[in-house]
Amino acid sequence: MNIEVIKADYSNKQHKKEIPMLLDAYASNPMGGGNPLDAEVKNNLVKELSKLQHAFSVIAYIDGIPAGLVNCFEAFSTFSCKPLINIHDVIVINKYRGYGISQRMLGKVEEIAKSKGCCKVTLEVLSNNEVAKSAYSKFGFSGYELDPKAGKALFWQKSLINT
Repeated sequence: MNIEVIKADYSNKQHKKEIPMLLDAYASNPMGGGNPLDAEVKNNLVKELSKLQHAFSVIAYIDGIPAGLVNCFEAFSTFSCKPLINIHDVIVINKYRGYGISQRMLGKVEEIAKSKGCCKVTLEVLSNNEVAKSAYSKFGFSGYELDPKAGKALFWQKSLINT
């Protein structure tokens, strides 16, 4: 079994098909919301990502078959005065779980973050997603807090789109 992890090229025809396909598999999973992506999202995702200079994706292949995806965005840490990478999506197709793909993709993201001079890599995870939490902990992620007395950071959202 050959596992390859690469930084995606948003202008590559193959990557243009694989990124929305992998993200759709995640969105359809209960931990991704349980609903497939709208056709408009699938058709425009890579085009819109390519417009963002601070966006990049990592794709994992097993024997040439797309098996995983990580979508990332560069942001900025005001406390460190350095860039950071926020991992927005981590996907491993169900039948390819257990092969260490998430660890390899996170390793690639870390490599890219270091090459950009980033101070850290951040991500969000659902509190009941024990599989993902275990994978992230194994890679070295932990809850974020400035002072234990103040508590751990929470990730909140306010939707601006009527769904």
